[in-house]
Amino acid sequence: MSDMIEGQVNRPEILDVIETSIDGLSGELRMLSLDIHEYCRRYAHDAYTAFMEKHGFTVIKNHHLETAWVATYTHGRGGRVLGINSEMDALPGIGHACEHNLVGISGVAVAVAAKAAMERLNIDGKVVLLGTPGPGPHHFISLTNCLAFSFITVKYQGHTAHAGLSPWEGKNALDAAVLAYNNVSILPQQIKPTHRVHGIFEGNNWAPNIIPDQATMKWIVRAPTTSEMEDTRRRVTACFEAAALASGCKVQITATPTINEVTDLVLIIVPGDELADVALKCYGAIDYEWGIKNASTDFRRFQINHTNHFFQAIPTIPNGGNHTPGFTEAARSQVSHDACLVVSKALAAVGMRVLTDEAFFQKVCVMRRSGEDTFEED
Repeated sequence: MSDMIEGQVNRPEILDVIETSIDGLSGELRMLSLDIHEYCRRYAHDAYTAFMEKHGFTVIKNHHLETAWVATYTHGRGGRVLGINSEMDALPGIGHACEHNLVGISGVAVAVAAKAAMERLNIDGKVVLLGTPGPGPHHFISLTNCLAFSFITVKYQGHTAHAGLSPWEGKNALDAAVLAYNNVSILPQQIKPTHRVHGIFEGNNWAPNIIPDQATMKWIVRAPTTSEMEDTRRRVTACFEAAALASGCKVQITATPTINEVTDLVLIIVPGDELADVALKCYGAIDYEWGIKNASTDFRRFQINHTNHFFQAIPTIPNGGNHTPGFTEAARSQVSHDACLVVSKALAAVGMRVLTDEAFFQKVCVMRRSGEDTFEED
């Protein structure tokens, strides 16, 4: 972590408008966050779109997906486009243990603050907010990378039989899944410590006196780069196939398209330095080490855009980190809300510099072009 530093940020008059706007919206954003924390994506879609319409954005509901939406605002003629993402997600059973209620309102706060700055200071451009379904200081921002990953669904099909009377007539799909799990469990001896493989069992209508004829497994494979992830995924797939062969069951393996890694070469350096500058001069500390470097994000990079993915920290209880019930509770606290608004202010400042500073924008473009041969694109 780094301590706060002395100095003035770029265009302090813009930051003043951003801070005034977000502070003025704090109560409304808090209510929106708590509502989202309690309900589903369908409700989130309606709550977010109503909020954005109320604050002067043109909204497209059910954009390609039932729970996706787009909110836009244009000021003047010409200018650049600032794209922002409000991810709407929750975890089965434990809800917002990934603080997406805060991630969502952060995007809203950035968009509304950018609109306020454009109106107040007569800055031409366009803001597009996408609603996508899918210990230390309280306020610090993470500038780390994250892993490439792929979801895999494995379905074993066997044959039922009476488990006591004639078990030899069955083909046990649960046995196949257990074998697959055990096969994968020994892989860490031969894969790099930076790789992650984890999965669960699912089944329907199982009973101890019936040989299970079906079993489903859900897996995620992660690695620092796309090529490494795909190599480990091939080895994991062989574990699934071997289990089918040993048990006599049929297997169907379905892998999602690869979600590529987010690294700091292009996506972070220039805007990340600006974010760090604003945060360190005005708000708090920067984390260059932990973040989600050993996890992943479904935030994707597209070929012609300059995109960045940052993370915020919130205080939680001991052993109450990401994807735990403790983190779910932390995501609704007042101090976490305050941290979210701090991050939103810094992000809005970076976005407005993209819209207003030609030299800064060109520097981002140069860094993007310098990395074109380095990364695989979706």
